[in-house]
Amino acid sequence: MDQTGLLNDVFIGANNINEGRKGFALPGKERQGRISYESGITLAMSAFQETYDSADPKIIILAEMTFLLQELQFCAKDDADTRSSLTYAIQRFRDALRSLEVVEDAAGYRYAEKTYPTDPKKRVGGFPADVFHQACGSHQTRIRSILRSPGIEMLEKGLLRQRAANMKAARGAYREKQKRALLGETG
Repeated sequence: MDQTGLLNDVFIGANNINEGRKGFALPGKERQGRISYESGITLAMSAFQETYDSADPKIIILAEMTFLLQELQFCAKDDADTRSSLTYAIQRFRDALRSLEVVEDAAGYRYAEKTYPTDPKKRVGGFPADVFHQACGSHQTRIRSILRSPGIEMLEKGLLRQRAANMKAARGAYREKQKRALLGETG
């Protein structure tokens, strides 16, 4: 898998979706808007499916961050609620990537794990519900909320469902990394 090409596809897909939405609003540009919108969703969907298939939590997070950064760029300056939500999600994913670095250092992670509560409610499958799990879980909830919004086309709902599935896959793959780190395994 070419990570750069994959992230570029996410970038272009998000851009085409945005351009398509703009086209819907312009008289005489609806058809071009539809074409751009559908090609963007198709390209983004393919890239997100590929990230899902990779089962690599880092690639999944980077792809989602790329999409969110594009959404933030296209967001109206006066849309404070959306800008705040996107900025918060991006920061959480940056923290998740830092957490991923720590879990890949088995010795360091075994030490860090001792700082997490043993309360089962604060754990996922017996492992710490650290910032990686929190970032993916809260973003999955955000995506589910968007899915319940009226007026979203089925094509876009498919992309949203794929992105939500990616968050679940990232958490599962991360949990495996936690398990290997705590058992002292490598790989």
